Amino acid sequence: MAAQRMIVVYPPDEQGARRVRVDGIILGRAADLRDLTEYLRRAGLEVDDLDVVRSPLIEWRGGGPEAWEPS
Repeated sequence: MAAQRMIVVYPPDEQGARRVRVDGIILGRAADLRDLTEYLRRAGLEVDDLDVVRSPLIEWRGGGPEAWEPS
């Protein structure tokens, strides 16, 4: 990822989707890694699925990139 931006992925909700926030702005609810990658691309970040899994720029709350089960 080229830019240094604050990215937070929140715990899964009742449907298993996770809110995605970049620089304090909620981008939406991702249902999986592909959704998350697309939100980050739309926010201007050059990412792929592996970047999303490995990036130290992403703060995963309530589980890491493998946690998509409903709460």
